[in-house]
Amino acid sequence: MISFYLNGKRHELTQLNPNTTVLEYLRLHEGQTDTKEGCGSGDCGACTVMVQRLPNASQPALNDENADEKNATPPFYTINSCITLVSLMNGYHLMTASYLADNPEHHPERALLHPAQQAMVECHGSQCGFCTPGFVMSLACVYENNRMQTSLEAENQGDAKQLSYDEVVASISGNLCRCTGYRPIIEAGLLMSDIGQQREAEQSAVKDLTISLATDAMSSTKESTVSENVPDNVELKNEKSKAIAPAVSDAGRQLYMPKSLDELNQVLAAYPQATIWAGGTDLGLSVTQHLVDHEIIIQLSGVEALKSWSLFDAKSDPSEGPDNEQASSQSLVLGAGMSYQQMLPVLEQYFPSFAQVFERIASPQIRNMGTIGGNIANASPIGDLPPILLALDASIHLRHCAPNREESDNDLDNSDSVYTDEIIPLSEFFLDYKKTKLQAGSYVVAIHIPLMHDNQHLFIHKISKRYEDDISACLLAARIDVSADGMMIEDARLGLGGMAAIPLLATTCQKALIGQVAEVASFEQAAQVLSADVTPMTDVRASREYRMHVVQRLLVKCGKQLAADMQTESA
Repeated sequence: MISFYLNGKRHELTQLNPNTTVLEYLRLHEGQTDTKEGCGSGDCGACTVMVQRLPNASQPALNDENADEKNATPPFYTINSCITLVSLMNGYHLMTASYLADNPEHHPERALLHPAQQAMVECHGSQCGFCTPGFVMSLACVYENNRMQTSLEAENQGDAKQLSYDEVVASISGNLCRCTGYRPIIEAGLLMSDIGQQREAEQSAVKDLTISLATDAMSSTKESTVSENVPDNVELKNEKSKAIAPAVSDAGRQLYMPKSLDELNQVLAAYPQATIWAGGTDLGLSVTQHLVDHEIIIQLSGVEALKSWSLFDAKSDPSEGPDNEQASSQSLVLGAGMSYQQMLPVLEQYFPSFAQVFERIASPQIRNMGTIGGNIANASPIGDLPPILLALDASIHLRHCAPNREESDNDLDNSDSVYTDEIIPLSEFFLDYKKTKLQAGSYVVAIHIPLMHDNQHLFIHKISKRYEDDISACLLAARIDVSADGMMIEDARLGLGGMAAIPLLATTCQKALIGQVAEVASFEQAAQVLSADVTPMTDVRASREYRMHVVQRLLVKCGKQLAADMQTESA
């Protein structure tokens, strides 16, 4: 069963096509047509809705350093409902544009509009109106999060922080206005805080969107439950399982939501051909664009162990010499289920250059759902993360699940199911276009990224037609290791994206840099041998010649940045 709130009302579902998206459920099952269907691929933002994790729903796993955050009020965030499965809403409160206004009598003329809605009216932010609900939800989300944050920080509510131009623009970077009406929409975003503060000063009734349905919001009570499509005496049973039942099923299609790695291993061992679904920001298109009806889906949202991160100490091999016996090398281990938004504060702490690229990756709606494991396992040649992770010499932790061959019943509740783990360099993971080391019954557990040392420098450059929310034409990530005196290049790793059928390392260029003087001329010479590493493709985003020329110039730019860094350090 999946359980969630929709606009303040509880919903429980057991019989539902596992491929049902939030948008389809809203419009076809609930008649909530205020959420619009646009591109059907998570690009235009017309389908944007706002969600909040329920107070007592299981929290994402955090390491001990962040233990004080476990009881923090979960923030609001936006998602693209067109590519998000309804099952991913389990344990959340889902809100649409019609819920924002304080309108208990359902009389529009008596409604008190949300500051985001009121600002859109006053600034004439609606053109044709089709995209307006999505924009309103994105603006309402940044407004509510800002209000919550400032209420915690400021003793006086009147001292609430005003949203900046950049914050407003960033919040709507995943919403497309086909009427080019961005100026009044941005003005509306800047006006929201003033409207909210004015209402607080006037003590006007303001609807509190923070979830306050009950402390035990997820407890089952007849009074608070709105059950949909659940006939009497339903027992969902799987012939292979008495212990782990599907969360929802319909006409032979099933969706499992394991709650632990052990359960995940068991389900995947029984159904090795199942579709593994994390955030679904790319996989969702298989449903909306290619009309695939997945028979068995294993959803990872309930496996909190995949959303944790940690630091791992690996001692150096004593065989390297007596001076290295006590040396240790730390790696940042990111669970494969961590979303971009969950990774961001961690990367800001350990890889600030990496974190800065996130504003160029996708949109807020996608970053709230997309996971690091999904981005890698998807094996797209234009994925943003793999080239950067290749440059950082990352490794990938894979788990291969298989049923116990000695048992004939092959039950899911058989605890003797076995699996094997392997940790390999990420450079060995990609085999060919959309082909990886993953097999039937395999999944990504975590990514291991060695922490950088003082003599290592990371440079990342993404080229796309739009600055925000766009696919890479090409991407270069370079980690350059210099000697202690900063004079020589001791090592180099150059990750390329959008240049071949798979993300790859420019090994010839790397060798051309190693042992050279740390100056721009060395990078100019190395750029000349790039053609030995890759023959770029030509497609709608860029030609072969353009890609080659751009990456060569980006490599030279890395040399100039390195020279500037070295000059700053020696100053």
